[in-house]
Amino acid sequence: PGDGLITGIGQIRSSTENEKLITVAIAIYDNSVFAGTQGYMGHRKIERLFSLARDRGYPVILFAEGGGGRPGDIDAYRAIGFDMMPFVSLAQLNGHVPIIGIATGSCFAGNAAFLGCSDLIIATSKSNIGMAGPAMIEGAGLGQFKAGEIGSSDVQTQSGVIDILVDSDIEAIARTKAILSYVFNTEMNWTAHDQHQLQSLIPVAPNQGFDIRQLVSTLCDKKSVMELRSNFGKAIATFIARVEGRSIGIVANDCLFNGGAIDSDAADKFSRFLNLCNFYRLPVLTLCDTPGFMVGPEAEKTATVRHAARILVSAAKLTVPMMTVIIRKSFGLGAQAMAGGSFHRPTATLSWPDATYGAMGLEGAVKLGFKKELDSISDPAMRELRFSELLQEFQAKGSAINVASYFEVDDVIDPAETRGWISKILVNDPHEAPDQKNHCHLDPW
Repeated sequence: PGDGLITGIGQIRSSTENEKLITVAIAIYDNSVFAGTQGYMGHRKIERLFSLARDRGYPVILFAEGGGGRPGDIDAYRAIGFDMMPFVSLAQLNGHVPIIGIATGSCFAGNAAFLGCSDLIIATSKSNIGMAGPAMIEGAGLGQFKAGEIGSSDVQTQSGVIDILVDSDIEAIARTKAILSYVFNTEMNWTAHDQHQLQSLIPVAPNQGFDIRQLVSTLCDKKSVMELRSNFGKAIATFIARVEGRSIGIVANDCLFNGGAIDSDAADKFSRFLNLCNFYRLPVLTLCDTPGFMVGPEAEKTATVRHAARILVSAAKLTVPMMTVIIRKSFGLGAQAMAGGSFHRPTATLSWPDATYGAMGLEGAVKLGFKKELDSISDPAMRELRFSELLQEFQAKGSAINVASYFEVDDVIDPAETRGWISKILVNDPHEAPDQKNHCHLDPW
């Protein structure tokens, strides 16, 4: 039976010829047949595929374009078909085998539910993704809309639904192969940038912004960096990349958004990425440049307390190596979260020489901790002088060398040495592909 669904088992490799072949289970909803909708026979076919993937440990690639359940299906006389098992079967694959979902057009209702169960979602710019299409929305009395008005790629990249946005189906396939290559293969023919460039990428002025993506690209193998969820939770940037051919997951604060302060969306993005790396067996590198968590009345309306805690819980459950490099600011609980809750949680916590540390921003710490003394000084000039003296004391206390002297970090290093440190840690803890026998829950969000 066809039923608008193509399923099969095949082998793929990325563009590197020396990589080993990866056996995968593939399901493609055919939009040219019944608009890619889901019928009785299609559900049986895909449930069979998911069963094989579970038994054999095959990664699943799902092309999910389609309109959801088919109300007029006549292949089987049933009431509503809620006893079918494919949604259960796919969800049971979570944390057992990699699942890559691809949306290249309209993806609604049941098809979107399948897509949402994926570890990573790749979508083209022409895609529309939503839990209901135009007919269902109109039937619910919620108005008339065209498919293009529902869950556009712009909306779903900002919402965090889409992990990787591409321009074409061909690029979506290439990204899929690349992701599986990160998980299962080591790149032998790597090249590196001049690491001395890292010494000048961060501005001297502590509040001046810089491009964290340029820093990550310089640190990693050439042409090896893939960013995930780039338009969601922008205060945190997440990447899969390689260092000396070995795969690694990278989390970095982006000072161009919220000054690098971690808000609720950024915390969710951080937490889920840690879970993804744990499942894919990717060692984690965090690059810390943060004033802490986003605070204030508006931040608390977003349940920051709960979202921030997700980072700590996810980091505590990591079974892959974790490394932290303090590249500039390291203030408050947000900085501790960047290191998994403690500077002694990672395998190595390193500091660049100009990094600064504190329980909170240093100027705020002086104003808060010495408010009574400063308020007692009536002469504004003398008050400012005393403030400057106290600030210098806090700056000395929070310098990288001082923090290292108390063994709060493992070492202070030249930025150009960072890649060498990472490589040594990766060599001492070899990468292993996911084992479907060892279940690792991966929250869809």
